[in-house]
Amino acid sequence: MSAKKIITVFGATGAQGGGVAKAILQDSNSEFAVRAVTRDPGSDKAKELATMGAEVVQADIDDKQSMKQALKDAYGAYFVTFFWAHFSPEKEYAEAQSMAEAAKEAKLQHVIWSTLEDTRKWVPLEDNRMPTLQGKYKVPHFDAKGEADHFFTDLEVPTTFLRASFYWDNFIYFGMGPKKGPDGKLYLTLPIGDKKMAGIASEDIGKCAYGIFKRGKELIGKTVGVAGGQLTGQEMAQAFTRVLGKDVIYNSITPEEFRNLGFQGADDLGNMFQFYRDFDDVCNSVRDVRFSKELNPALKSFDMWLDENAARIPIE
Repeated sequence: MSAKKIITVFGATGAQGGGVAKAILQDSNSEFAVRAVTRDPGSDKAKELATMGAEVVQADIDDKQSMKQALKDAYGAYFVTFFWAHFSPEKEYAEAQSMAEAAKEAKLQHVIWSTLEDTRKWVPLEDNRMPTLQGKYKVPHFDAKGEADHFFTDLEVPTTFLRASFYWDNFIYFGMGPKKGPDGKLYLTLPIGDKKMAGIASEDIGKCAYGIFKRGKELIGKTVGVAGGQLTGQEMAQAFTRVLGKDVIYNSITPEEFRNLGFQGADDLGNMFQFYRDFDDVCNSVRDVRFSKELNPALKSFDMWLDENAARIPIE
């Protein structure tokens, strides 16, 4: 049995959990061992983690008993939910409750809960500047996570509340990168006006989380927002221009126009961008680039991330 302290990482084959697991496993001097939780231990990503030295276990965040088993004898855990797999805030809220209860029963010493703002604290449901979605949310993939924070505090689970930023990887995978307009020119379309938006390389979220675990008790009870940079749409377009060698024009549209783009989740994301725009001080004051760099000295700026990933961004 390893003398190292076990961190149980949920979502270990996803962007955030995978980043946490790899950050720990790549540090040969780490005081921690990784127990990687996945629904499919036979997947390529799970096998890769096993090869790196993780203990890979099968569990499901919708099965509380399997979660409890995955937390047995662990020192800490990284808890994350994945809204985009089901688009149900209620499901996320229930998953967070199960996580908090399982963590309490396991007597964990340090939990990181990957959460976000409950935007209804700033934009009440009756505020018509932003449409209410699914009957009781403004930004569904934010609000239920933020609302669920109380499960961890009510049960006095020793928790650090981690708030991630906009993933720059979305420019690769979700078609948010520059696109050719009818005039043949490249446009970066975002509804954030002239405001700065916090962003981060997804792998850096995990590295920052590892930094939080290394700090230990110092960050329990604290909310830590992580970001690799805070940029305007214009600044991002200029960075794209540099790496692509072609002019990229920032196309500032309204959140309403974004909500009407027609893909699943467009209304949720349109509201998210509006929250980033209208409450930029709220979002950016929590997402501290300097402190993120202290937690993760290898933190990438947007320019560094682009230099590595420009060739992977589909330009249509």
